[in-house]
Amino acid sequence: MIYLGAALMVFNIYSFISYARYVQNQKSWDKSNHILYVPIVLLIFFLVGYLFVGIFGKPDLMIGGILFFGSVFVFVMSRILKSVTAQLVKAQNTEAQLIAAEKTNQAKRNLLASVSHEMRTPMNVIIGIDKIALSDPEISDRTRGHLEKIGYSAGHMLGLIDNILEMNKLDNNELAIRNESFSLEESLKQIETIVNTMCDEKGLRYVSHFSPECNQIFVSDPIMLRQILLCILDNAIKYTDAPGQIDFTVRETTAENGVCSFDFIIKDTGIGMSEDFLPKLFTLFMQEDSSSTNRYGGSGVSLALVNEMVKKLDGSIAVSSKKNVGSIFTVSIPLRLSDGLDENENYDEVSLVDRRILVVDDIEENAEIVKDLLELEGVICETAENGLIAVQKIINSKPYSYDGILMDLRMPVMDGLEATRKIREQEREDVKDLPIIALTANAFKEDIDASLEAGMNAHLAKPTDTEALYRTLRKYIGIYDKKKGAAS
Repeated sequence: MIYLGAALMVFNIYSFISYARYVQNQKSWDKSNHILYVPIVLLIFFLVGYLFVGIFGKPDLMIGGILFFGSVFVFVMSRILKSVTAQLVKAQNTEAQLIAAEKTNQAKRNLLASVSHEMRTPMNVIIGIDKIALSDPEISDRTRGHLEKIGYSAGHMLGLIDNILEMNKLDNNELAIRNESFSLEESLKQIETIVNTMCDEKGLRYVSHFSPECNQIFVSDPIMLRQILLCILDNAIKYTDAPGQIDFTVRETTAENGVCSFDFIIKDTGIGMSEDFLPKLFTLFMQEDSSSTNRYGGSGVSLALVNEMVKKLDGSIAVSSKKNVGSIFTVSIPLRLSDGLDENENYDEVSLVDRRILVVDDIEENAEIVKDLLELEGVICETAENGLIAVQKIINSKPYSYDGILMDLRMPVMDGLEATRKIREQEREDVKDLPIIALTANAFKEDIDASLEAGMNAHLAKPTDTEALYRTLRKYIGIYDKKKGAAS
């Protein structure tokens, strides 16, 4: 047994030498540290002792057994040590991979944020000038047609930018649901305004039918719902040639325990799709026919995004289609009935005439475009080229001189977030509730969260959606008027 123990000890020494080399090869180990060789030296001394006892001693069975099982003990401990070390190294490598992946994702987010900002800024100028030019009643029909085409193309490009950014949010699990009270009927009217214009421009017939149950207040994410429906309607219009027809029907299917389920049905007489393609319809970048893409445009992103958004709202989407006949999309979404509409009161009747708004933007063209759009509604505008100037204007003004502020985020000297905090810190009652609305090319969720955390009332992304801008100003100016009345 002595010699068996000695043989096992030789194997143990070999195992510890292999283990020492394995550990030294790890990047986190200091190769100048020789502590790993201490157990090897000790085991060699044990081996010499085994051989000395075996050759020169007269060990009995008990002594032999103790020495043999000593080797077994060392063998077992070496196996355990190797297993624990392997698990630690695996965990360390996994952690390193996670850190590397997070750094990569952060770099991607930073790049997308930068690209989004840089693309949205000139797009704001293009779309803004186009809208202002179209408001001129003296332009010729030919010029108006050119301007409408510019606006449509710019809007299409903006849609592509938005789709890519939304898909990035989905990939990073950052697409959050904003549960808020809203009027479904009002949301559908806003969608109809856009769709009617698009159908008129393309020579399509638009037919809609909304059930009476739509005239209620619900809690969900109205912005996401609007994106879903507009995306499908936009596709229906895009792939339908004149004189085709678009039908939009909204009906309640069930109502139970304060939750109403609605079917949003969009039918077109467009080019349709084959049955074989339908299972692939919601796959990212998937398109049935490249020749159709060349003719009608499209990136293969929008419907994949729609599908994910519908899931976020706990809904479902079904499609039926036939080549050269048309398609029917049915989106089913549950909407919870609201307990009240206090925070969502209709402020559409609030007048913007003679309201004094401070537009804060470091890019002169952007500030001028917003100013021109507001002046179409009778607003009196002032501008400030950075946050510091905006703060000084507020400090130097008389109480209640301004009815609102439109604040850019990225600016030199002082950014919009810091400027908002400085304004809210002033010991004046008028600025504590003064409407401050972010109007910025920073369109990520973290940008929206940062705006609201700094004390802003709302966040609007560039390029400026004129109707959304007017509607937001009316709402928060209306609320501000009520608070002024209550204070006086």
